[in-house]
Amino acid sequence: MALPTDREQFKDYCLRRLGYPVIDINVSEEQIQDRIDDALVYYQDYHYDATERVLYRHQITADDVTNRYITMPQSIIGVSDILPINSTGSSNGLFNLEYQIRLNDMYHMASTPLLPFYIVQLQLANLQQMFNGKQPIRYNRHVNKLHIDTNWGSKLNTGDYIVVDCHQIADPDTYTDVWADRWLARYATALIKRQWGQNLTKFEGLQLPGGVQFNGLKIFDDAAAEIQLLEDEMIMKYSLPVVDMIG
Repeated sequence: MALPTDREQFKDYCLRRLGYPVIDINVSEEQIQDRIDDALVYYQDYHYDATERVLYRHQITADDVTNRYITMPQSIIGVSDILPINSTGSSNGLFNLEYQIRLNDMYHMASTPLLPFYIVQLQLANLQQMFNGKQPIRYNRHVNKLHIDTNWGSKLNTGDYIVVDCHQIADPDTYTDVWADRWLARYATALIKRQWGQNLTKFEGLQLPGGVQFNGLKIFDDAAAEIQLLEDEMIMKYSLPVVDMIG
């Protein structure tokens, strides 16, 4: 059978990994769906292929100006920055400082070294950072509100556009290739297996005809060990390294 391309196929694939239909998996449909959701949440939090960096464009509305924040889509899990609201210098167009410098240097770039031009651009960036700084923003993925600490109604008006540098989850309903991820399938299977073992612990020691006994605790312990190994593998192999902040 081909790799799963939707949630139902993914569920059946995980159950077959556990032995279904040869073995009866004592887990309810609701519990299976909950464990798949748990696996997706962990996958989206840590796996570098579960999210993508996007530039989200938003047009300011009258409600945004009144609220002094922008409501972001739930698929956005983190905001890194916003593109500068104003260009370098106090004026736009032909009287912009950066525009004038580049215009004057453009005629000489073919015959002069690039190093002086590069140094000037660094100096301009330092001046921009020193006198204007970065636009302060605040964002929480559970609130979905991007607060921009600026003079709303002056710098940001109704009809203006804001471009947000952010990270968005790869929705498996849109990008169906997510369901074919090997680590995700192994992790979801282990979570369902742990749920299976937890359900069977209620009958631990109960003897069936023929002397067979339930051993849910063994299934639970095996699944817990698999989950720990998979989470360690996620951190060591599939997560982006932590970036140190200095300053």
